[in-house]
Amino acid sequence: MSEYVVDLSGIRKTYRGGVEALKGIDLQVPEGCIYGLLGPNGAGKSTMVKILTTLIKKSGGTGTMLGRPLGDRTALQQVGLLPEHAQFPDYLTGRQVIEFTAGLQNVPTAETKQRTDELLDLVQMTEAQQRKIKSYSKGMKQRIGIAQALVNDPKIVFLDEPTDGVDPAGRRDFRVLMKKLREEGRTIFINTHILSELEPIVDRVAIISEGQLRGEGVLDDLRASTPEYSIEFEGTLSIEAANAMKAEAIKVESGLITVSTSYATEVQPVIDQLRQENLVIVKIERRTQSLEDLFIDLIDSTKAATPPPIPS
Repeated sequence: MSEYVVDLSGIRKTYRGGVEALKGIDLQVPEGCIYGLLGPNGAGKSTMVKILTTLIKKSGGTGTMLGRPLGDRTALQQVGLLPEHAQFPDYLTGRQVIEFTAGLQNVPTAETKQRTDELLDLVQMTEAQQRKIKSYSKGMKQRIGIAQALVNDPKIVFLDEPTDGVDPAGRRDFRVLMKKLREEGRTIFINTHILSELEPIVDRVAIISEGQLRGEGVLDDLRASTPEYSIEFEGTLSIEAANAMKAEAIKVESGLITVSTSYATEVQPVIDQLRQENLVIVKIERRTQSLEDLFIDLIDSTKAATPPPIPS
């Protein structure tokens, strides 16, 4: 059995007309993590999830999910899914959507009521459970969508653009919920083009563009630039102090010193020097390359490395 809950090799998908949505994707997703598949619209993210959940067939490649070949029914029974642009019947209540999904997933009737109650509480929809779907906001529909994806107590949950159209408060609640699900030992696979939503919670990321994998791994390992500490201060640094701070990793400007390092201990001598100068330290901040900057850098670098087509 593979050590990964998802283990893919050379996955391809070509739609009618020769459109290549996926061009040989290799991907390994460890158990019990929040995994982000990131990319712009049309990158192939939703195609990947549809292949994994057997909504469409792959054109090539091999893979396993939960140790079984893709499409294995036993594995699929342990999977939860919230597809992109999920639509639920307007005439059903939020509770009925969850109960209906429980029936489709063969959840025992005796367990359905308790499980539904727990999920409504988990997504903060208990008070609105008897309202019809047509009266719900986009955020409320997404909460019910996440609840129905969890109704079969899955080991792996696929969420396709789960915060699209959700307000800031709803996105904050979503991040809290994802952390809770991870603590329960579940693997959360999230597709999104809203990069800032995943940065605080994601364990690993894969960046995809034009059907190709541009980068994959632990976020801190993928960041191209060394973290840096910026120190803002009031007053004028003496020439002697400025000369004492001269080093390749230290940049001194008017009212600002930048130290390129991953270690806070290497910043302490700079702080000590400022205090000896009786200067007021206004702000100390650790900066790293943002997920958005990482994404743009990877996409731009791979495009630059691709030679232009040779004219016929």
